[in-house]
Amino acid sequence: MPKFANDPNRRSWVPVPKKSHFPIQNIPFGVFLTRDHVITIGTRIGDTAIDLGALHQLGYFDGVPLTDDIFLQDTLNDFIDDGRKTWRLVRNKIAEIFDNNNPKLKNNKEHRDIVLFNMDEIEMQLPVYIGDYTDFYSSKEHATNVGMMFRDPDNALLPNWLHMPVAYHGRSSSIVPSGIPIHRPKGQLMPKGASKPTYGPSERLDFELEMAFITTGGNQFGEPIPIEEAEDYIFGLVLFNDWSARDIQKWEYVPLGPFLGKNFASSISPWIVTLDALEPFRVEGPKPEKPLLPYLRSKGKKSFDINLEVSIAPKGGTAKTVCKSNFKHMYWNMAQQLAHHTVNGCLINSGDMMGSGTLSGPTPDSYGSMLELTWAGSKPLKLRDGTERKFLKDHDTVSITGHCKNDDVLIGFGDVTTQILPPLSPKNKR
Repeated sequence: MPKFANDPNRRSWVPVPKKSHFPIQNIPFGVFLTRDHVITIGTRIGDTAIDLGALHQLGYFDGVPLTDDIFLQDTLNDFIDDGRKTWRLVRNKIAEIFDNNNPKLKNNKEHRDIVLFNMDEIEMQLPVYIGDYTDFYSSKEHATNVGMMFRDPDNALLPNWLHMPVAYHGRSSSIVPSGIPIHRPKGQLMPKGASKPTYGPSERLDFELEMAFITTGGNQFGEPIPIEEAEDYIFGLVLFNDWSARDIQKWEYVPLGPFLGKNFASSISPWIVTLDALEPFRVEGPKPEKPLLPYLRSKGKKSFDINLEVSIAPKGGTAKTVCKSNFKHMYWNMAQQLAHHTVNGCLINSGDMMGSGTLSGPTPDSYGSMLELTWAGSKPLKLRDGTERKFLKDHDTVSITGHCKNDDVLIGFGDVTTQILPPLSPKNKR
C-alpha cells in the first residue's frame, strides 16, 4: 500500500514552525489528556495536537475500517494490534484531512475547535500499556568501552557478543513519559576497599542514551518470527533514557545481571514515530564481523539515520550538550533483535517495548552515558555554570532529543526530558 503521507511536497493547513520535528510527513501517535479532562489517542502536526477520537466520531475516517472506539482509549495497544495495513490507512487519511488543499476540516471552525489543541493545553501520557520490556546491548562501541573498563581491555567483548543480540528481560512498572521526575534510588553499595556492603543513595546515577521500538502482536506461542518479516511486527520508535545506578548495579549484577540498579525508572518520549515515517532515512548498519547463523542474516537497509543528542542542565542553569550520537551505530538492527527474541518461540504482544541498549558512537563526544563520557568518573565533565559532573547530581535535568533530516524533510521525536529528585524515604506504617 503506498505511503501517501510521506510525500515531501505535501503541506498542511496547520501551521508548522521552521525546524519542527512534526511536519505533516511525520504523523506520530500518542495519548494525551485534553483541556476537558478527557484522555484520547492523538497525533501532532507542528505545535498542534489532534484528537483522533473526536475526529473519528465526526466522520473524518470514512472509508477506513475502524471500530467506533478505536481512538477512545487510554492506550494505543488495540490500534497497534490492528496491524500495519490499518496504521498506513490511518496515516494516509490524516495526511489527506490536513493537506493544505483539502477544505473539509480546514473551513469548518466548529469541528476544528473540537479536534485541535495547542500543545500547552494538553498533558501527554504513556502512549502504550507496556506488558513486557526487553533491553538489548547492541552498540559495539558501548559494549567495548564497558568491557575495557571492567574487564581485560584486549578482550573487551564477551565471546557471545558478535554472534547474537545480547539482552535482558526488564520490568515495565516504572517506565514513565517525558516530564515525570525520577528520584535517586537507594540500594546496597560496596564501597571501594570495603569488606561488606552498605545501604544508601546511589552515588553513580547515570543516563543511558537509547531508543526503543514498540511491537504489535501476531506470532503464536512457540512460533519464531522470521527475520524477513520482523519489521511487520514493529509499530514505531521512541526516545528512551534507561537510567542506571552504576554502583548498585556493579555490586548486584553477578551472576544474573541488572536488577535494582536498573528497575527504579526508565523514561520515554510520548510520541511514537512509525517505521513508515522513517522510511526515507534507511541506511546500512555495521557489517557483521563474524559469520551469522541463518536466522540472523538480514538483507537490505535495516538501520535508520537518526541524529541523537543529550544535554544536562543543573538546577536553575543552562543546558549543555554532552553527547551527539546516531541510531545507525547500532551493531544489531531491530529485525535481528526481534528475530532473536522469538527464535525460541517467545510470544510478542501489542505494546511490548524493546530497548536498543546504550547508543554510543566511535568518538568520545558520541558516548551515550556518563560512565563512558567521564570514563568511570576519571575525566569529569564541566557544565555551563562551571560545575563538574562525574555522574549526575540531584536536581540535574537530562534531555534527549532525536531527528532525521534530508534535503526534503525533517522528521523528529521531540524529546524526553527528566529532572532528578533526591531519594524518597519509606512511608511510615499506619
